[in-house]
Amino acid sequence: MPELPEVQTVVATLQPKLEGRKIVAVRLNRPDIVRPGGFNLPSHLTGRRISSISRRGKKIILALDDGNRFVIHLGMSGRLTLETPGHDVPVHTHLILSFGDVEMRFRDPRRFGGVWWLGTSQPDENLGPEPLVLRPTQLARRLGKTTRAVKNALLDQALVAGLGNIYVDESLFAAGIHPLTAANQLSAAQIARLNRAIKATLRRALRHRGSTLRDYRDANGQSGAFQRLHRVYAQTGKPCRTCKTPIERIVLGGRSTHFCPKCQPR
Repeated sequence: MPELPEVQTVVATLQPKLEGRKIVAVRLNRPDIVRPGGFNLPSHLTGRRISSISRRGKKIILALDDGNRFVIHLGMSGRLTLETPGHDVPVHTHLILSFGDVEMRFRDPRRFGGVWWLGTSQPDENLGPEPLVLRPTQLARRLGKTTRAVKNALLDQALVAGLGNIYVDESLFAAGIHPLTAANQLSAAQIARLNRAIKATLRRALRHRGSTLRDYRDANGQSGAFQRLHRVYAQTGKPCRTCKTPIERIVLGGRSTHFCPKCQPR
């Protein structure tokens, strides 16, 4: 599933092409991707201008010139791309917004993503703070309330928004913290290291335009490059870049979890 760096990269490639532009036509091929069910999305979008495109957690928020907003979630396999009108439309393309000389297309073969109409309400008030502006005291307070393994806690979007399997594994490695460590047992020094590691990992991933493992592409169709720099994620059996110990994999909360047993002692 695309995480903060991938979603932010998509937003950054959409903004210069679409902000301020008028939606001249809407083609909705699968109405069941729209929430709430039965909502007439085309009638609310046609003729409106995109005033801004932003990100909250792993979701893309598009604001309209009438004050309404809608959210696109890419799910597991979703892509949001800019295409020239007239180009072939691949199967599983569920939504097309036409801006005259360019189209924004939402394609999602596995249909774990979708479109949510917000109207004028706030997006996901239950989401936790954004990790790039998270303070160590905030992180300590949130982790201190749960006995879950720190890996599972950081995947909870109500605790911190935008993190997923890749960047939690990479951040825990950078901080030298074992993923099974109970979140409320972390010391102040560990939390400070973890907070710095999360920010550094995300910023580095953003510079490399995210990680492409299977489906992810930015809005221009370009792959990310951060997967080449993964230190532990999907590196099972390979030597740790720091100590040469083989990277191990366990399943935690149904998720593959990767770590170095020497650099991240339990």
